Amino acid sequence: MGLLENKKGVIFGVANERSIAWAIAQSIHKEGCELAFTYANPVLESRVRPLAESVGSKMILPCDVTNDGEIDAVFNKIKEGWGALDILIHSIAFANKDELKGMFVDTSRDGFKLAMDVSAFSLVALAKRAYPLMTNGGSMVTMTYYGSEKVIPNYNVMGVAKAAL
Repeated sequence: MGLLENKKGVIFGVANERSIAWAIAQSIHKEGCELAFTYANPVLESRVRPLAESVGSKMILPCDVTNDGEIDAVFNKIKEGWGALDILIHSIAFANKDELKGMFVDTSRDGFKLAMDVSAFSLVALAKRAYPLMTNGGSMVTMTYYGSEKVIPNYNVMGVAKAAL
């Protein structure tokens, strides 16, 4: 019996087989956790679905974290399917490529808002929906990056977004 036997977890942020989120998913699955996965768009679905299926996931759901309706739909499906949730993994980050070129001071207002919304505020939005389902307690885990503490060339707005996280 694994440490996470009979636990349920949802993973946000798997991009491919090299994702930190995927390594976490594999590790907690190995300990007995049943998993749900999300993907932000059809391109990511084509990468996430085979990985999720390889660990027996029956919940593979679309979720653009800038869309409250899609977030609500994910947690409604989790509630319908499992009734409760034990683990939330938030491994999400995004900025438009143009915002990662040049100097940080050239970041656009819209680019800043998008990077902050997807990379930082999404944790708040997901936690708000996950918390009521964590009826027996639970864990929420998020990832940041060294660039949130030190200047990394061309990390630009992502450094600020990850520091905010």
